[in-house]
Amino acid sequence: MADAFRKIDIDAFDEDVLLESDLVDPDPRDPATVLADVKSKNTQLRSFLSKGDTAGALALVLTDAPYGPNVDDAKALNLASVMLILNSTKAADIPNIVRTLPQDAQDTLMKYLYKGMGLQGDSDINPSVLLSWHEKLTDVAGTGCIVRVMTDRRTV
Repeated sequence: MADAFRKIDIDAFDEDVLLESDLVDPDPRDPATVLADVKSKNTQLRSFLSKGDTAGALALVLTDAPYGPNVDDAKALNLASVMLILNSTKAADIPNIVRTLPQDAQDTLMKYLYKGMGLQGDSDINPSVLLSWHEKLTDVAGTGCIVRVMTDRRTV
């Protein structure tokens, strides 16, 4: 009983508690709509890859990436799509592809790289590919890209 006080959630008694929803606006789209959008992008992605347009496929997947609560299925599907593109790209093509992306897409790509690095043991994720992309992306976008990703509350 001497340590029972350690199990009390003191934030429940604090009126000024900061919630995750106060830090970032949720995705305005309905979770079902987000999942449908990601599935349609996944279909378009396959056609881009079959044509050999890796830059177009990556730009497509990185635009309007799902974020926020209640869209975990869409996040997982979009992560798998990004990893498919990253794994199927030749190392010599990476700098040219990264240069074609706008700054927002570069930041989103960096988020996916860090997300992939955090998922240890997944068979679809090759750490050496992620590190290669990280190096090339940092060369093109600079270290500001890393800082923007680390301070952004919208997680992919």
